[in-house]
Amino acid sequence: MSTLAWQPLTDDDLLDVRQLAQRCLDADGGLPLLAGETMARRLFRSGPGIGGRDETGDLVAAASVFVDGSGQRTATWLVHPSVRNQGHGEALVRWCREHAGGGLLRVVAETTSSDTERVLASLGLQRTFAEHVMRHDLLEVPRVARAAGLSSFPWTDDTADLFHRAYCGAFSTRPGFPDTPRDEWVGEVQGDPGFRPDDSRVVLDERGLVAGFVTLTDDWVDQVGVVPSWRGHALGAHLVVRSLRALRKAGCEQAWLAVNVDNAAHELYTRLGFRDFGLRARYAEVKL
Repeated sequence: MSTLAWQPLTDDDLLDVRQLAQRCLDADGGLPLLAGETMARRLFRSGPGIGGRDETGDLVAAASVFVDGSGQRTATWLVHPSVRNQGHGEALVRWCREHAGGGLLRVVAETTSSDTERVLASLGLQRTFAEHVMRHDLLEVPRVARAAGLSSFPWTDDTADLFHRAYCGAFSTRPGFPDTPRDEWVGEVQGDPGFRPDDSRVVLDERGLVAGFVTLTDDWVDQVGVVPSWRGHALGAHLVVRSLRALRKAGCEQAWLAVNVDNAAHELYTRLGFRDFGLRARYAEVKL
């Protein structure tokens, strides 16, 4: 078992945290944004953190505890593949519990290994949410025709309300639907620095009623949904492949999306050329 030197994380460690995150992503897949400065800073520098360095000084383990946007005490950690199965993950969980003020923990895991579920279950943590992260190389993009009688429009100030209606119509029956008010939802979508309004689309039927929508951010198919009355007409597939061609024309080298592990759309995305790139998940302590 390797012995690590543990010290509190500081801003000076952020680059090393990002490199550790990238090594975990290379090994296990997951959300590629984890290795970016914005997400690494939010997860590892929003509260107390600890890092473990090996005998050469490389950061090979890191954890942090912070309060998320909903006010929940949240923990996250990373362990380099070369030092796994040596008790470091368990040590980080204990540290997180000690620094969580005695409250129940919520755990953010933007990359997961084959061992993650076992270790967390043994420590009394259950998975509450998980998504497949999927990647498309954009080399071969199929074509799926839009159904007759439908028209599509880009995001503008005039169509933003239609996008919100499509969002509600597509997702309102899902468990836990947040029912985000129009202005708040529009602000969140437009406020993303990478939002692509010209390539996002809302689809209307011949009566002017919403049928579906898709929003794009950077090289991500961010949200895609179809209202119940238009499911089974390949509209979702059309919106996705249209988005892939738009991203390729914009110079992107790959496209990404995330889909819940319980969502049957995972099979559709696989048929359209996406491949799994790991799992991101959330866990919570079991209340006894």
